[in-house]
Amino acid sequence: MAEITLISGSTLGSAEYVAEHLADKLQEAGHSATVLHGPQLAELKPQGIWLVVSSTHGAGDLPDNLQPLYDDIASQRPDLSALSYGAIGIGSREYDTFCGAIEKVDALLTQCGASRIGDLLKINILDHEIPEDPAEEWLGSWVKLLPEM
Repeated sequence: MAEITLISGSTLGSAEYVAEHLADKLQEAGHSATVLHGPQLAELKPQGIWLVVSSTHGAGDLPDNLQPLYDDIASQRPDLSALSYGAIGIGSREYDTFCGAIEKVDALLTQCGASRIGDLLKINILDHEIPEDPAEEWLGSWVKLLPEM
């Protein structure tokens, strides 16, 4: 089974709740799951599997707790070629910058050599009052794509 580090970036807590819910589901399926809310780059292994869950605020901005990690990756450009990741964004389609934060994270990880597993999930809070529901459904398909570790 896989060892997965869940990274959440949240302003009001919704991404944290989703990450914690998904960690529970991963553990129930026999995977190892660690949740980090807004970790520093030094806390993370540049290999293995990350699952990033982020809300978007402002004009497509990253949450304050995820911005330092993003900035460190952007400035240090670590070699992430041994890293696979999944990405989930939470936002409102009412805004032109719908899920802009996770799109930025996704692009940066790819630029540093990481490989995304599966499709990027964008959850519209106007369609899903409880974002854990579509995230859990997506997770069922995503885990089937995980590399053997």
